Amino acid sequence: MTDSDAPPDTRNSENPNTDRQYHLDVTADDVADSVLLPGNPDRLAKITDVWESATEVASHREYRTATGRYRETPISVTSTGIGGPSTGIAVEELARVDAETLIRVGSCGTVRSDIALGDLVITSGAMRGEGTSSEYIDETYPASADYEVVSALVAAAERLGHDYHVGVTLSTDSFYAGQARPGFEGYEAPGSDDLIETLKNANVANIEMEAATLLTLSNLYDLRAGAVCAVYANRETGEFATVGERKAAETASRAVALLAEMDAAKTAAGVDRWHPGLSIE
Repeated sequence: MTDSDAPPDTRNSENPNTDRQYHLDVTADDVADSVLLPGNPDRLAKITDVWESATEVASHREYRTATGRYRETPISVTSTGIGGPSTGIAVEELARVDAETLIRVGSCGTVRSDIALGDLVITSGAMRGEGTSSEYIDETYPASADYEVVSALVAAAERLGHDYHVGVTLSTDSFYAGQARPGFEGYEAPGSDDLIETLKNANVANIEMEAATLLTLSNLYDLRAGAVCAVYANRETGEFATVGERKAAETASRAVALLAEMDAAKTAAGVDRWHPGLSIE
């Protein structure tokens, strides 16, 4: 077979690997090493409002990106839209522009009566109830949060005085059927009756739609990742309110600054991973 007879290589069709990313419309010069990931593009302003400075550097589809500084630490934020597929694209393209730490800043529902509206849930690991991560790796692969990120989020919440909980998250592809909510005209998906009770018995803390994709892909690509969500809904008590958004923004931003301190402590000690013996102020 001659070269002219060879089938065309279609793997780079609409090449997503150029310097300027196809969906996010950013380059490596636009984005800091640490990036916060809200779902809602409108949440950008609420996050950057807690920073010392910020400039919006890109806006394309559901993806808006701003970069600035928080407590003298470079930081970025990129909205992901709703769900695993768009989150997966954000992780892919942020990795391509050399982002190293990704923290979801979102909202969620809880299945536990001891978690109040406006509290924060810091994800230790996620049930992969979405489909995007399964496109990448077998379902037995864990969606685990990086322990440095979890530690930084906990320390940040403590220092800010915000009520928080650490636990397992269920990530789904559906806000309605996948989370045991009635569909149109009261439609109930099979298994809806038992889902909330099953999650309670399994000590699951919250339900949302993006963490499992973020954590799975970040582990595959050797990125640090975690998630902190404000509780909007309590599925046990029936309460709902859009509260705690600023707490989540403050906690994630402070965590980025703490991670910078942790990295400096590692460098000074000549070690690769932070541990409690390496104190930070």
